[in-house]
Amino acid sequence: MENFQETLQKIYDLVVQYGLKFITAILVLIVGLLVIRWITRWLVRLMEKRNVNASLVPFLKTLTGVLLKILLVISVMGMVGIQMTSFIAVLGAAGLAVGLALQGTLQNFAGGVMILLFKPYEVGHFIEAQGFMGTVQEIQIFHTVLLSPDNRKITIPNSPLATGSITNFSAMPTRRIDFSFGIGYGDDIDKAKDILLRMAQSDDRVLKEDNPPQVMVEELADSSVNLKLRVWVNSSDYWSLFFDTTENVKKQFDAAGISIPFPQSDVHLYQHA
Repeated sequence: MENFQETLQKIYDLVVQYGLKFITAILVLIVGLLVIRWITRWLVRLMEKRNVNASLVPFLKTLTGVLLKILLVISVMGMVGIQMTSFIAVLGAAGLAVGLALQGTLQNFAGGVMILLFKPYEVGHFIEAQGFMGTVQEIQIFHTVLLSPDNRKITIPNSPLATGSITNFSAMPTRRIDFSFGIGYGDDIDKAKDILLRMAQSDDRVLKEDNPPQVMVEELADSSVNLKLRVWVNSSDYWSLFFDTTENVKKQFDAAGISIPFPQSDVHLYQHA
């Protein structure tokens, strides 16, 4: 009977000692989760007001929530009485092992963070990087997705994108087009320059105020006089103007009797008796 009473007394002491701590820890956990939810929502509203990149908002929200929940769980476990020193040591060792195993993935993760923060390109931009060209469709944490002009989906890891060279064709609102056209040495240079200049000035896509079209002699080549036509256009009009101008110059030169030299070879046959 005495043993039974001693057992009940021990149970009662444990309940008194740890029950209050356990209940307090549960309450702290519940309140902490509610506070974390409020903080993440407040952070999203703040980033939307500050016009933060849309690709960066969900990432920062998730990262902030995970970090705060880890801190909350560690705090609650300490309140219950769990020794956190050994736990943190084990957690650190596990984190080191995982980090070594996922080294490449973590590098891509860091690259994605750098891209989202410094914005060398955005969704919708046309870029060239790592030997590929295409329109940016998605900027994810580990990789970037491009859509090539012939409708191929290209996935590039973020680590080389963050550390390598990137050509962004959409970053600036305007671009310059340099055309090179060759005419024969016997053709009238002034007449050809006038045709090119009139074509550029009559095209509404060509920007004429700040940077008017220019035509100059570029080179006296082996079999042609090369003329350079230089115009500025909106980035969205680049390729349409490039192809239209190339075709129209050929038609205009043909109508004006201006030749466009092309490589040719003369073959002489000799017969020996």
